[in-house]
Amino acid sequence: MTVVPHIGSARHLDVDPRTTILRGCKESLPVSNQTFDLVILGAGSGGYAAALRASQLGMSVGLIEKSKVGGTCLHVGCIPTKALLHAAEVADAARDAAKFGVKATLEGIDVPAVIQYREGIIASKYKGLQGLIKARGITMIEGEGRLTSPTTVQVGDSTITGTNVILATGSYSRTLPGLEIGGRVITSEQALQLDYVPKKVAVLGGGVIGVEFSSVWRSWGSEVHIIEALPRLVPMEEESISKQFERAYRKRGIEFTTGVRFQSVTQNESGVVVTLENGATIEADLLLVAVGRGPATAGLGFEEVGVAMDRGFVLTDERLRTNIPGVWAVGDIVPGLQLAHRGFQHGIFVAEEIAGLNPVVISDVNIPKVTYSEPEVASVGLSEAKAKEQYGDAAVASYEYNLAGNGKSHILETAGSIKVVRVIDGPVVGVHMIGARVGELIGEAQLAVNWDAHPEDVAPLLHAHPTQNEALGEAFLALAGKPLHAM
Repeated sequence: MTVVPHIGSARHLDVDPRTTILRGCKESLPVSNQTFDLVILGAGSGGYAAALRASQLGMSVGLIEKSKVGGTCLHVGCIPTKALLHAAEVADAARDAAKFGVKATLEGIDVPAVIQYREGIIASKYKGLQGLIKARGITMIEGEGRLTSPTTVQVGDSTITGTNVILATGSYSRTLPGLEIGGRVITSEQALQLDYVPKKVAVLGGGVIGVEFSSVWRSWGSEVHIIEALPRLVPMEEESISKQFERAYRKRGIEFTTGVRFQSVTQNESGVVVTLENGATIEADLLLVAVGRGPATAGLGFEEVGVAMDRGFVLTDERLRTNIPGVWAVGDIVPGLQLAHRGFQHGIFVAEEIAGLNPVVISDVNIPKVTYSEPEVASVGLSEAKAKEQYGDAAVASYEYNLAGNGKSHILETAGSIKVVRVIDGPVVGVHMIGARVGELIGEAQLAVNWDAHPEDVAPLLHAHPTQNEALGEAFLALAGKPLHAM
């Protein structure tokens, strides 16, 4: 294998005119002896990122996918749900237009038109990704692959051989034991296919998926009731952020029950009745099951080949190596955060690791997270409680800047805050935000955390006025001991 330096732009790459799409079935081309420097099983976020980076580095790449390149994120996850959330934002803007001096009315939601808008975005991104894969000289192999040895993947009648193999098979919507999906009990995939606005929805799970769909439906006029077994909504976030989030959802008229487990559900032609362990019942048109995602690894030969597993997840070291030399794993099948951008980073990392570039490890805690509801939640790094566990109570300081003091946030009519956690006389170790559009601020936050910046390092830098980004700057100023618009 020849490794070439990073050349930065696809337009500078030599395109291999022999690039083909191979199909794993009897009618396909005779490809039984295809051999590559790198074979990737799964073309979702982690798989195709690995393929693109490996091709830049001079490797021949076989990318195996049974469905469509782009995976969950592009087709049934990140992109389609955020399109719905934007449509919900537009609906809220129309409903509240008078408060800004604009005469407008919300006549209703044309769900087929929303779907057309959403699918147009997906189709455009899919076409672009296909073109990029082709331009990079990557061989797409269509079909369901199964690992048959540390260096081979079987696709139909074809054996695809790689010097290295990356497992990148993604995830699926989980349910609970005894809770059967079907009829009026749906997952996020079925929720995307609804062609109407339900009158009332029960949502099982108050994490990212649950609160995002709840946000969409409420903006479209549905009644929503969220059920979360843990003590608070968005339970993986900083506690003070969760409390503000719950206040915002109450204000929006979104009901929720926390700290109580689901017991059962019955359904008929007109709706569902959800029973909780405390005996309470919730009636709705639909039950959305949003209890997380499981690793899509069953029946793919991993255990038979000897890959170390735990409850379906593939175990790796911090450099994403499995226990079998030359076999790697990336994305949602690796224990930890299940985020598309984590998958991208994993894929790039492994390609560079194989090429001998010794890339930097980014721990899960320092990967940015965004919940795209109304209000948005964004965070990176340690919560204040976790920071105190790690460094000691006396060694940690924090400052929470209220968005009420930020001009742009006032213009946007949003409430919320930005909390920065630091080690005293040391670096910023966590940033936690809530409010409209705060997801757009996570870039600076993750740079500060991952580069071990001190608030004193950031304080002299300018934040354009009026922007919400100033709120982050104000928090850094306060922790540096020189607050401007804060006490």
